[in-house]
Amino acid sequence: MSQRISTVAFIGLGVMGYPMAGHLARAGLTVRVYNRTAAKAAAWVAEHGGSHHDTPQAAATGADLVLVCVGNDDDVRQVTTGEHGALSGMAVGSLLVDHTTASAGLAEALDAACRERGVGFLDAPVSGGQQGAENGALTIMCGGDDADFAAAEPILSHYAQAVTLMGPAGSGQLTKMVNQICIAGLVQGLAEGLHFAEQAGLDRQRVVDVIAKGAAGSWQMENRHKTMIADEYEHGFAVDWMRKDLGICLEQARRLQARLPVTALVDQFYADVQAMGGGRWDTSSLLRRLRASDS
Repeated sequence: MSQRISTVAFIGLGVMGYPMAGHLARAGLTVRVYNRTAAKAAAWVAEHGGSHHDTPQAAATGADLVLVCVGNDDDVRQVTTGEHGALSGMAVGSLLVDHTTASAGLAEALDAACRERGVGFLDAPVSGGQQGAENGALTIMCGGDDADFAAAEPILSHYAQAVTLMGPAGSGQLTKMVNQICIAGLVQGLAEGLHFAEQAGLDRQRVVDVIAKGAAGSWQMENRHKTMIADEYEHGFAVDWMRKDLGICLEQARRLQARLPVTALVDQFYADVQAMGGGRWDTSSLLRRLRASDS
């Protein structure tokens, strides 16, 4: 893709997509949006300008770059290659970027579908959550070729603090899997540590103040310990979505013959949280599961 990107389409205005698209509008780009719930797209346009459209195809028509941020593989297929999907409205030489956390196989299939139409493609899942999206501080891991990455990177940087090309199509999704695998173990470890401190009669805040300065420190500890201590979980990245992501990780691991025993165990712990009615709780709610087992 050689032309300058001035018009973008953003497909999916959830808790991540809504603020991400907002950063693009504030950067002066012409933004065309589509959302399955049309009222949300209308609200976005009322706040940020641009235009909202009835189908992904209509939103993508005339856009230099189409960005997708939806729920799962099936959602991605529906808004890209399905009936009235974005690809059917995209011009030769334009570029499709998928921010959804999805499977590597889907990324490879989308890349092939885009190439057939003369459209560039990047799989570009993000990390940083709603807070990172709102603050323009996401981390984006991309799969695709150098030229498409070079074209997209300045646009993605409007809502990211780091944008990195990891390899060919699918590499972004594989890297996001590594991210989720690491988070699963970290959050369980933090939950167990806080639970142990509570049972030992320690001042949990003071414990965190001390150990966060050493090797135990992490983003999860810094950003989640206060709400975990307060037993508050009506925020953040939902358990339902984490289980979706870990399912992708475990399926890919089977294909690769990679062993993920801790990830598989934590996935089952999240199933317990779902059974407690916590599907929409933040992933740090693993601590509530431990507390429940004591009662």
